[in-house]
Amino acid sequence: MTQPTTAPDSTAGYQVAPIQRAPTAAQWRTAAMRSYGRGVLYWFNRGQGRITMQGVTRGYGANNAIFLPPRTMHGFEMMGQVNGTAVFLPDEPDLLWPETILHLRVRDVQHQAELTAMVDNLRREISRDDPARARALRYHAGLLSVWLERQAATSGQEEVEPRRAADRLAAAFTALVERDFRNGAGVAHYAARLGVTPTHLSRACRAASGRPASALLQDRVHYEARWLLAETRSPVKKVAEQLGFRSAAYFTRAFHAHTGQTPSEFRKHG
Repeated sequence: MTQPTTAPDSTAGYQVAPIQRAPTAAQWRTAAMRSYGRGVLYWFNRGQGRITMQGVTRGYGANNAIFLPPRTMHGFEMMGQVNGTAVFLPDEPDLLWPETILHLRVRDVQHQAELTAMVDNLRREISRDDPARARALRYHAGLLSVWLERQAATSGQEEVEPRRAADRLAAAFTALVERDFRNGAGVAHYAARLGVTPTHLSRACRAASGRPASALLQDRVHYEARWLLAETRSPVKKVAEQLGFRSAAYFTRAFHAHTGQTPSEFRKHG
């Protein structure tokens, strides 16, 4: 599942991609921490796994729909065979997408069929080159937005707002990471911004996600590094500069420690 980090124009801003278990070498595309500049709806039809959203890990299963607003840091793991669809949606305020994370467990068979049909309609419209395609996509997206709003009001919405202090701190940390991860700062920078010690921040992140703050931060940085290496032709030195590394050599060592490959090896084989 390949996805750019920034949204193109309103016509191309829609994308429907299958969710399937990838080979180990490509699992970073779903499991590593990342965010998108547009909203994304994950519709899991089969299987189960764990998804980390805003630094908090929870389970998902078959017939789960998860909407993430733009710039929500997340990643998900698949346990066994998982099938579903990722729907990327332009950040257009008049479509009234949910402003917070939405996790629906869609138990009603009719509602499952409705969502699947709406996703299929978007997919078909994207594949066409018919007149007024942009307007048709907006109308399909509007129906999807209404469906999500109704389901949130009447169906089995999971509580996703952070309630525990650790969850709230982890969410605040990931929001800062999304803003600042390109400046090369370490956990101490984020802890200071949040008014806590690095130890306390890492303890909170471990309680919320099972991973320390440093692991979440490194995962986010190296997702971006891998995406830049795989999807652009930027020289390794330029990628290092974009991500706040002191030098290309330092970036190469850090990337190798995280992935087991040098940037050049990853670009060639990844």
